[in-house]
Amino acid sequence: MKKVSIIYWSGTGNTEEMANLISNGAKENGSEVKSIPVGSAKIEDVVDADVLLLGSPSMGSEVIEESEMEPFVESIKDNVKDKVVGLFGSYDWGDGEWMRNWVERMNSYGAKVFEEGCIVNLSPEGEEADKCVDYGRRIVG
Repeated sequence: MKKVSIIYWSGTGNTEEMANLISNGAKENGSEVKSIPVGSAKIEDVVDADVLLLGSPSMGSEVIEESEMEPFVESIKDNVKDKVVGLFGSYDWGDGEWMRNWVERMNSYGAKVFEEGCIVNLSPEGEEADKCVDYGRRIVG
């Protein structure tokens, strides 16, 4: 059984809903999942996980959330080398540049980033919700 930590920041609830959907998918494959708002996350949640998922919406000029998620991501850069990491989040405008930059950044830390992340426009509904559940299934599969 894989230990999965899902650490996220959500302002409107869309990224939190994505975390819940991804968690459901991971649990379907028998994984032990902890879903944690970034403000409550500890370094042990990263170190002890077989699979780490990080979630943030696109903010400002297509960046991850800057007051909590950005400092957390920076703080774990030495703990993600060779770890399977999935990235997810929602956006309202733009073309996903923030996710491409985040994937590149995590790869530069030595993480084994799963695919190109999972992004949805606004709230995850219908096919977008299914995409999140499937992402959770596949990352632990």
